[in-house]
Amino acid sequence: MERDDIIEYSLDSHHDEEAGKKIRKKIYFVTALLSIVTAIEVAMGIIWGKAHIDVDGMGWLTIKSIFIILTVLKAGYIVMVFMHLGDERKSLRNVILIPYFLFIGYLLFILLSESSFIYYVKDVIGWV
Repeated sequence: MERDDIIEYSLDSHHDEEAGKKIRKKIYFVTALLSIVTAIEVAMGIIWGKAHIDVDGMGWLTIKSIFIILTVLKAGYIVMVFMHLGDERKSLRNVILIPYFLFIGYLLFILLSESSFIYYVKDVIGWV
């Protein structure tokens, strides 16, 4: 008994070799770009991971901010490419991405502003 719900996708190829080269070039570019950004993030973690307050003139807040910005940009790029949001109209992209970036910015503000509060509390109650 032959099933009629199975679709043979290899018979449904509508692109030529030129379109295939373009698709492969995009895949290689995405792979290289995400690998480079990830390597930069890992290198930052290795180099400055155990550092304390001041790292060669760069503040710890600056290092954390660079890492967070790279991570958020990489996440946005992944959404644009792998979820095909980059193929949509600009207005739809803005409706999806602007609240995302605003929410991430809000979370970062809370994270960075409230992370120093523990030192204030320790100072007030006299803990070291």
